Amino acid sequence: MENIEDGNMDTEKAREVIVEFIREKVHEANAEGVVLGISGGIDSALAAYLAAEALGKDKVLGIHLPELNFTPAEDVLDATEVAHRLGIEFSAIGISDMLTAYLENIPEGDKATTHAKGNLKARIRMSVLYYHANMLNRIVIGTGNKTELLLGYFTKYGDGGADMLPLGDLYKTDVWELAALMGVPESIINKAPSAGLWSGQTDEKELGITYKEVDRFLSLLLEGTATEVVRNTVGITGEQADSVMRRIKMNAHKLRTPPIADLEHLR
Repeated sequence: MENIEDGNMDTEKAREVIVEFIREKVHEANAEGVVLGISGGIDSALAAYLAAEALGKDKVLGIHLPELNFTPAEDVLDATEVAHRLGIEFSAIGISDMLTAYLENIPEGDKATTHAKGNLKARIRMSVLYYHANMLNRIVIGTGNKTELLLGYFTKYGDGGADMLPLGDLYKTDVWELAALMGVPESIINKAPSAGLWSGQTDEKELGITYKEVDRFLSLLLEGTATEVVRNTVGITGEQADSVMRRIKMNAHKLRTPPIADLEHLR
């Protein structure tokens, strides 16, 4: 798959840099390995492949966190296949009972919106990953990519809660390219990306724009190109461009630490 820079990124070099990055961060934390969620999607699959190469299969724990009657069987099979191919330790832990317990104990939990429930699922998954990381003296690898980070297309303190983001400077189109290089199963590479937080959800349907288009849009924007010029260059509608810009502005807080009221002038 062609990336936004027409193949200009040295994919093999990117692989080497990320592998060394993972090793360094685990060493800096004096940790004994990593834990990561393996959803059955391409980002988590690639992160697992990179972690296994960096640390060895014995220091990687992959956890699949399905929801009963909701997570597609295809995702369960693909997550299991990734772990099997890599030979890493793997566990599947259903979150349905945990989700039910939350909603039954939160006042008016039965009125939870799709959005609130989706974010709660992501935060439950994050909590399970950190529980295992704490028990094993390991750190949590996040699987977010550059496109998701720039758009704020993740749950704050959910899938955005991690100790490192090895894919954080790869656009989604770069992820596809590196995944192909590393031998991630084609069934996963060709699968429509989805956060899997509600039925029928796919990333591109929700974003209203393809990843190839949004990656090109974002890369030109970061180069300082005017928004109107970017829109015409990429060939998207004004409505699509406005939607991307709204997401960037509305979700910028997700990339920052919580603000602190400045009281220094009172001392």
